[in-house]
Amino acid sequence: MLRSLQAFLQVIFDGLHYVIQAQYRSSISRVTVFFYLLLAFIGFPAQAENISLSNFDEDGLQGWASKSFAGQTHYSLVDKEGKKVLKAESRAAASGLFKKIRIDLEKTPWLNWSWQVDNTLVDLDEQSKTGDDYPARVYAIVDGGLFFWQTRALNYVWASHQPKGATWSNAYTRNSKMIAIESGEDKAGRWITEKRNVREDLRRQFGEKVRYIDAIALMTDTDNTQSVAIAYYRELFFSSD
Repeated sequence: MLRSLQAFLQVIFDGLHYVIQAQYRSSISRVTVFFYLLLAFIGFPAQAENISLSNFDEDGLQGWASKSFAGQTHYSLVDKEGKKVLKAESRAAASGLFKKIRIDLEKTPWLNWSWQVDNTLVDLDEQSKTGDDYPARVYAIVDGGLFFWQTRALNYVWASHQPKGATWSNAYTRNSKMIAIESGEDKAGRWITEKRNVREDLRRQFGEKVRYIDAIALMTDTDNTQSVAIAYYRELFFSSD
C-alpha cells in the first residue's frame, strides 16, 4: 500500500514539475501536460487491502488461543509443500483455536482461506447434537459483549454428508449458522481455496447488517461421533475484494 501511494505521489510530483517547466512554452503544451496528468490521476488503481490472520511461517501461533469443549484436538505447525501450515488432529475430541481481531466488514468483507482434509466422518446427522462434528470448520464471530447470549457465529464447514451449499442452524444454538462450503471426500487430500463475503453471509443468515466481527476460530472436532479426523489450514486473510 505504501509503495503504491509513493508511486502515485511521484506521478503527481512529476506532472507538476512538467507543468511548471511548461509555463514558458506554448499554451497548447501546458494543456497537453495537464491532460496527461489528469489521466494519470483518474487511472490510478485502488489498492486492495488485505488483513493477514495466519502468517504461520513468520509468527507461528502467536495471537491464537485454545478453547476446549470436550478433550483436546491436537494443533501443531508442520511443513507441507515448503510452507508452515496448521495441522489439526482430533481423536474423539473437540477444541478449537481462536484469534481475537476486529474486522471492519465495510472495508474488508472477504474471508479467504485454504484447507485440506484427510477424511470425512461416517454415520452422523450434522443437523443433530449427536452429529455436530466436522473434519474442518472456520468461524467468523460477532461478540455479544455483556449480552453474551447475543454472540453470533458463522460456521463455514467441510461437511461429511450435508450437500455443498446447504445452510442450517446449529443444533446447540440458533445463534450459530452452518454453511457447507465443501462436502464429502471427493476433494480429500487436496488443498482447496475458499473465499466468502462474510458481511453478505451474516445479512442472509441473521437478517441484519453487521459491520464488525470480533474473532476468527478454527476447529476440527469428532467428540460426538468418537471418531478421528485430520485437517490442515493455511493462508487465512480478509480482503477488500
